[in-house]
Amino acid sequence: MPDPVDGLILDLLEWIGKGGRPYSEVMEAWRTSCPRLPVWEEANRLGFLDQRHDTLRGTTIHVSVLGLEHLHCMRTRIAVAGQTATAAVQTAENTHLT
Repeated sequence: MPDPVDGLILDLLEWIGKGGRPYSEVMEAWRTSCPRLPVWEEANRLGFLDQRHDTLRGTTIHVSVLGLEHLHCMRTRIAVAGQTATAAVQTAENTHLT
C-alpha cells in the first residue's frame, strides 16, 4: 500500500506551482501537528522545496529543481499507469464482446 504522504507531497508541489507562494500561506495550508502526515517536513527533507527571501514579497517557498524533476517523473508514471489501465479495460471489454 502506498504511503499517503507521497501523494500529499505531489499535491503540495502542484499547489505551490512555478511562481512560489508566501511562506505564511504555505504554513497555514500545509503545516500539521499530525505525526503520520508530515508533508511539509518530508518535502523539505527530500529537497523538493526552496525558501527565498525577497524584500517585496518576504519569504517565499518554491519548488526546487529536484522537486520539479520528481513532479515530472510522477506525472509521467501516473499517465503511463492510466494508459495501461485503460488498455486493460478495453481488452477485457473486447474479449467479453466476442
